[in-house]
Amino acid sequence: MASLIYKELAYKVVGCAMEVHKVLGPGFLEAAYENAMKIELKILGLKYSAQVPYPIIYKGVHIKDYVCDLVVDDKIVIELKSMTKLGDVERAQIINYLKVTNLKLGLLINFGQKSLEYERFILTRDSKTHN
Repeated sequence: MASLIYKELAYKVVGCAMEVHKVLGPGFLEAAYENAMKIELKILGLKYSAQVPYPIIYKGVHIKDYVCDLVVDDKIVIELKSMTKLGDVERAQIINYLKVTNLKLGLLINFGQKSLEYERFILTRDSKTHN
């Protein structure tokens, strides 16, 4: 089995999300979880940016910006959700964020359930993988 990319950093980010979920529980809007995540990331001394715009370029023309919830250490894109169930639309969103940011690892984190849900996405040259 190949080693996980940014294993320790991703572990810390998921730990932050677990702490946020433990304290707040499900049911809040995504913005509340984002603000709580920023507090937890800061407590751990992790560098992050919030609501980061990345341009989508089509045939040389800027057509829209994707705005990522969090980018940690310029390595991991984090998309936060507060939903009853994650679906293909949310998974496609994180994959598209990886494409526009050129970052290799994305975490899709859902606070909307009794237990925290998270999924890892890796962008490779040839394909997008989900593990």
